[in-house]
Amino acid sequence: MGKNQLLAICLAIIGFLGTILICALPAWKVTAFVGANIITSQVFWEGLWMNCVIQSTGHAQCKAYDSILALPQELQASRALICVSIAVSVVAIGLTVVGAQCTNFFHHDWHTKTNIGIAAGIVFIIAGLLCVIPVSWSAHSIITGFFNPLATEERRGELGASIYVGWVSGALLIIGGGLWCSTYRCCR
Repeated sequence: MGKNQLLAICLAIIGFLGTILICALPAWKVTAFVGANIITSQVFWEGLWMNCVIQSTGHAQCKAYDSILALPQELQASRALICVSIAVSVVAIGLTVVGAQCTNFFHHDWHTKTNIGIAAGIVFIIAGLLCVIPVSWSAHSIITGFFNPLATEERRGELGASIYVGWVSGALLIIGGGLWCSTYRCCR
């Protein structure tokens, strides 16, 4: 395995792990409420699967969403796309194992091995796009909600850490997939 293939798979695996992280963490939207007294401050975190309230005392309470049907369509779509991105990344990792130049799979047929390797890179790029789309969509929704003059103060959230991690994860999947594809030549 060449240095470029090793770098590509490392970037893609880090992107894959980041996608799992943003799927699990409830930090997509962060809303802070500070009352007349700083002691009554609360921070609300919203994620794909649950929302959490953190009191100024450090006490945190999380609750899973009650009904899938009651969730906004954007959140339902984001859940689905992030889960599909994770599944597609798993397929890409499997193709990478088969298509890597250092493995013995299809060692007698380099043309097939090259095609599988290129397919692995393309599937990583698709996984990255499937991660970036819901993250950007959610970011757009949060930003437009923040600047909406009709929104109440408690509904004005800001971008949470999962949004930033999601953008980086998607970029790493796309860059890793592109770099992986670039390690294969058209003809051998």
